This record gives sequence, C-alpha cells and structure tokens, in this order.
Amino acid sequence: MAEDQNKSYDSSAIRVLRGLDAVRTRPGMYIGNTDDGSGLHHMVFEVVDNSIDEALAGHCSEIKVTIHEDNSVSVADNGRGIPTEIHPEEGVSAAEVVMTVLHAGGKFDAKTIAGGLHGVGVSVVNALSSKLFLQIRRNGKIHEQTYLNGVPEEPLKVVGETTKTGTTVRFWPSHATFKNVTEFSYEILRNRLRELSFLNSNVRIVLSDERDGSKDDFHYEGGLQAFVKFLNTNKTLINEEPFFFNSYNEDLGITVEVAMQWNDTYKENVLCFTNNIPQRDGGTHLIGFKAALTRTLNSYIEREVIANAKSRALKDLKIDGDDSREGLVAIVSVKVPNPKFSSQTKDKLVSSEVRGVVESAVNDQLQTVLEENPKIAKIIVDKIVSAARTREAARKARELARTNKKSSFTANKLVHCNSRNPEECEVYLVEGDSAGGSAVKARDVQTQAILPLRGKILNVEKARFDKIIESQVITNIIGVLKCGINDEFNLDNLRYHKIVIMTDADVDGSHIRTLLLTFFFRQMPQLIEAGKVYIAQPPLFKLMLNKKPVYLKNKEEYDRFLIDYSLDGATLVVDDKSYTSEELRSLCDQFLLINAHIDSHNRKYSPEVMKTLLNYYPLTLDSLKDKEKITTWMDGLLDLLKKTQDQSVRYEASLEYDNETGLYSYHLSEIKHGMTSTYEINAQFVNSKDYQEVVNLANELNKILPIGDVESKRFAVHGNSRTPIRYFNQFIEQLSTDSIKKLNPSRYKGLGEMNWEELEETTMKVENRTLLKVEVKDAILADQLFTTLMGDDVGPRRDFIEENALYANVDL
Repeated sequence: MAEDQNKSYDSSAIRVLRGLDAVRTRPGMYIGNTDDGSGLHHMVFEVVDNSIDEALAGHCSEIKVTIHEDNSVSVADNGRGIPTEIHPEEGVSAAEVVMTVLHAGGKFDAKTIAGGLHGVGVSVVNALSSKLFLQIRRNGKIHEQTYLNGVPEEPLKVVGETTKTGTTVRFWPSHATFKNVTEFSYEILRNRLRELSFLNSNVRIVLSDERDGSKDDFHYEGGLQAFVKFLNTNKTLINEEPFFFNSYNEDLGITVEVAMQWNDTYKENVLCFTNNIPQRDGGTHLIGFKAALTRTLNSYIEREVIANAKSRALKDLKIDGDDSREGLVAIVSVKVPNPKFSSQTKDKLVSSEVRGVVESAVNDQLQTVLEENPKIAKIIVDKIVSAARTREAARKARELARTNKKSSFTANKLVHCNSRNPEECEVYLVEGDSAGGSAVKARDVQTQAILPLRGKILNVEKARFDKIIESQVITNIIGVLKCGINDEFNLDNLRYHKIVIMTDADVDGSHIRTLLLTFFFRQMPQLIEAGKVYIAQPPLFKLMLNKKPVYLKNKEEYDRFLIDYSLDGATLVVDDKSYTSEELRSLCDQFLLINAHIDSHNRKYSPEVMKTLLNYYPLTLDSLKDKEKITTWMDGLLDLLKKTQDQSVRYEASLEYDNETGLYSYHLSEIKHGMTSTYEINAQFVNSKDYQEVVNLANELNKILPIGDVESKRFAVHGNSRTPIRYFNQFIEQLSTDSIKKLNPSRYKGLGEMNWEELEETTMKVENRTLLKVEVKDAILADQLFTTLMGDDVGPRRDFIEENALYANVDL
C-alpha cells in the first residue's frame, strides 16, 4: 500500500482549494489566538502534522524540531519530500502551490486519515511568517526556496544532490501578527510532541532548543501502553501492565485504540485523541468509552461480588461510573475519516458513529481481559467498591458541612469586602493570624477580602475526598469561593475572580504555598485553567534612602538599584585615565544582564566559569583546529580560575580530538563540595549565543581594562575610598560594598515583619503590587511533579532532591 501511495504522490496528487488572501487579515480564524501564544505554537504543530501524516502513510520515521537562537523554528523530516514537479493547473512547482495556496495538499480524499486537517495547511504558516525557508530532498536532488511575507523570492531551484529524502521548513513568525507572545515555549512544544510520539510509535521526534541547549528525544515503541505508563510515573499501580485494546471497523473505516491502567490515587485521567488531535472536552469517543467501562465493570461486580455478598451494606451498594474511573489513567485514540468537531479548535468530537464503535470494542475486550485475569480483576474491583463506599461517606460529610457552614464558618474566618461584584473582588489566602491581621488593615475594604489560614493545611495528594472535606482549612476555602468542588463545581458561582495566595518568603511559607497549589491543581483545576489563581509577591528587600524606605521585590531589582545608586559619583581610574559613572553605566547594565542570564542557565554552563570568561581572551573556532592554541587557552583559563575563584572549588580539563570534524574540544570538570559537574568546551559552545554575548561584553571591557595587562594601576574611586582592583566585577563589588553601608538593606522573611502600612504600599495596593498568575504549560509534567513532591513514595522525591539540590535557593 505504501508503495502505491509513493507512486501516486506527485504534483497531480496536490489538490487546490485556494483562498489565502484572508489569512493575514483574520489569522485567528485559521490558527487560533494570536495574542496568548496558542496561535504562535500552532504554527509549529501545523508543520509537524504534515510530517506525522507522512509517518501515518508509512514514509517517515524521524522528525526533528529545533527552536533556533533567533526564535525561528525548523521542522525536518525524512519523508518523501513535497512534490517538486510543475503543477498541471498552476504552472509553478507543486511545492510552491503547497506553500502559497490555502488548502493545497494531498490529504483531502474521503478515506484519508490525517492529523494536519486543521482546515489550514502549511500555507498559513508561510502567510504569517516574515520569512520561510523550504528545503526538499527528493529524487536525488536538493531543492530550496525562500519566502518573504508569504511571497517566493524566486522559483524553487536545485542546489545540490543527495541520497536522502524529506522536507525541512524553517520559519520566522511575523511580528505584525504575533505582538504579545513572540517567544516559543519549549514546554508547550515538548508536551505536544511527546503526545505525538506516543500516538505514533513508528516515528522518532527530536526537539532541540538552541537558546539554552535543552533537548528531548521521543521514541516510544510501546505506543499507548507506554503513554499510560508515562502518565503513571511514580504512582503505585493496581494493574502492573496496562490493558490494551484495538479494533477496526471496516464498514466505517474507524480504528480504535485504548490503553488503561489503574493507580492507587483518587483522580481519573482519561485523554482522548482523534487522528492525533487531542480533544480536551472529550466527545463521542469518550462517551462510548465511559459507557462501556461502567456497564462492563458493573456487570462483572454484580456477578462476581454483590451476588455473593453476605453483608446488607455491600448488597445495597450502588456503584456509578465515577467509582469505576477512580485512579484510572486511560488513552482513547481513534482514527476517523472526515471527523466532525464541535468547533474549529477541535476540542470535542461530535461524529455520532464513533460512539458505537468505541463502545463495542471496549465492551467485548474488557470483559475478556477481566475473565482471563481474575487476580488483577479482584484488585481493581476492590478499589472500585472502596471508592463507592468513600463516595457515600463523602456525600454524608458534605451534607453535614452544608448544615454547619453558616454557624461555624463565615462569622469566624472570612473578613468580607463591601463589593458584591465578583469580577472586581479578590480574596487573599493569608498565612497565620498575625499576617492576617496586618492584611485586614492593609486591604482595600471595597474589593479585597481576607481569609487567614489557621491550623495545618492538608496535603490533598495523600488524601481521599472524604478526608479532604473534613479538613477545616480546606472547607473554609471551598466555602469562601462558593463555586463548589468536583461534580458540583460551577465557575459562574465563583465569589472572587482573583484568589491570591500570600505567604512568607521563607521555607515554611513556600511549603504552605505548595500545599495550596496542590489543592487547587488536584481539586479545582478549573480555577487555574481560567486564570483565577495568583501568588502575591511581597518585597524581599527594604533599603533606607534619605531616611525613606525603598522596597525591592527580588534580587534582580536589588542588584539594579544598588548599582544605579553606587554609580552616582563613582569613577574607575586606569593609570592616568578616569571613567565617569555616565561612561560606565551602559557597561554596568550589560554586566548585570549577562550575570543574571548566566545565573539562570546554571545547569547548562558553570556560572563561575562563564563569569571568569568575561575577563579572558575569546575562544575562536580556529583555535579549536590547533592543539597548541587550544591547550594554551585552557591552561590560561585554569590559572585564572585558580586565582579568582573560591579555593574550595577545583577545576580539571581533558583534551579530545574529533577525527570527523578535525576539531579539538575540552571536558572541563568543576569539583565543588564533593560533587563533580562536567561541561563541554567545543564548537557548539563557541558558536552558542550565551558565549557570544560573553565575548561581546568581554571585548567592550577589554577597551577599558585590557586583558592580560598586569602592569596598569586600576582603582575604584567612590566618595573618599580608593580601592585597587584588577577586573570589572571587582569594581562593581567594591561600589556595592560601599553603598550597602549607607543604605542599610534588610531582607524580609515573613509578612509579620512588615507593619500594615508597608504591606499595603508594597503588596496589596493595586497600582504598586506585583502578582504572579498561576498557569500550567505542561499538565503531564505538572502532574508528575506534584506526585513526586507531595505523594507517598519517598524514593522519587529523594531522587528529585538529589538531582536538583545544587540548584535550589535555600533560605538560611
């Protein structure tokens, strides 16, 4: 079949449906929101979908997606390559038709299964890109073409020969279209590409980010079973191996694949896909799956358990679908010709014929699996029965909570605001009574309510629902928000449209904040999805300037203020030449930015080494070709590190030669506190954006403080102090030291350390405050992280701490 498809995949297979003119004027119709980042990332997925379609047809085994340092993205595959022959209707190459005509492609036949049918095609990516580069490897030739704002610079041309096949598309999104969110999120791309890899086990997908060196290689041969196992990472499993069913309905051309596995938690997680496209709101495939699951399990429990039960309570127990799905992780994937969706976003499948096909497949095959695996079936049934009993207990507890709510809750806990308009109202969840008292005084009584959190906050990751609603703190929060929980949740009833978590900036405050986030993520995820949950940002620092307080929210602001203040009246003297503060200000700004960037990328490069390179000769690619040059350069760097870095840190370097590239490289090892970290000094490092920025600043610094000059006399002059220095960072450090004595900085650790006027001015007054909105970019990794950090299993938590301990900000 693949051979037949390959023969017919030429210019005549490209069908044209036209209509590209409207794309630039109404891009939202074609790729979604262009302001919040979803449309920007959909550009990548649209190109990837074309490669996935090649894989579905059996012609592609590898896709490489790269975020480049200039914020362009390239997608390369080893498929057949877009046809390059002259199109019989259009008179230009078929590739140019695909890139410039809306809906041009070979995927519109009635029986074709394809994921790239968002109704757009790669032509929309071209239309919404300021530049697009196309390379096609086909029929032994390499073809290339460049587009500017969707218009080809010149016709497709042959630039070389090759034995490989495939297509590479690299595009630069247009800033005229994408104005708010213009940077690609690695997490968003990783989440979707990981899904695609699970759903298409025959293809390897490699994601790389040249901006910081991140890389993921996705190739899951286990398909949906591997996907379910991945979702259950660090969870205690009920059935060790996932149940897997697949079925094909020949009459309708519908393929159904289902993988399912229970764990010992209390939340269900069922993901649905149609032709590789995720349906966040489910649809007919989900309805069919749930109906079959409930019917089959209920029938089995009725026959094997309840019919033989001796207790009256068990005989009378009613089991519903939620009980069957407690702790269930499942993937339902269908391949459907010409599927129908409720909207252009394809969040819900409405093809009615799919329900019956899924229902029939799950009914037949689940029944067989249960009968063939009675031991596993018993464990699953016991969990379902336990869930039903707990649900009944939770119902009774909820009724009791409703009865007692008015008398025991509202009068004693919440400090109300005057406004009754939820859209303008906020509720602060405040740690403890003392901070709560300050917050009550500091608030805007019209719109800001305060809920002091008294007592221990329950870790909901380890608790069943009946225990959750027995927690006084949790029921207080639920009662305040008035939107209900679980099945009773209704966002329209939310009393406060901003829920602000306000805790101390210390370890205890972080723990409380994590417990609250765990609660919202597990029990009220809709609030996070709707953008209703925020984290207050009390200032970390207070300075006294001319007897007046100055508040700074973080270390970056603190460093910036300190430098700006310190530069006033400061001078750098090098021999007989003096540099004033105004002459140095730009260098100081660059210095702060690069140092902050280095600190934030401390997993990729050693911060100590990168900061030392600011005071050292640049390394070039030519040097990597010459053993003597690279050895001399490394010896000098090791000597400089020894002179300038803490003596408790050691550095070792080993030289390697690559016969294929003809280049030398070094493995530079940093031994600190008994831990060894190794970094590569190679061609990739030399060409990296991070190192080039260091080199650019080093070149600027070299104009003032020449590298290798040990004879010149250099001084930091500030007020009456005149301190000898050798490097620019020493100049900065000396100025800061002098200023700290005058500014008397202090660091806040708790809200209780502030008086209410300070809290109002810095953290609660709308025009001054900073709030962080809580968002989930990668729901799967977020789920795994909460399980790791807040769950019962100590092993994964210990491993996580050991892996990340070197990078943690520990509050002392």
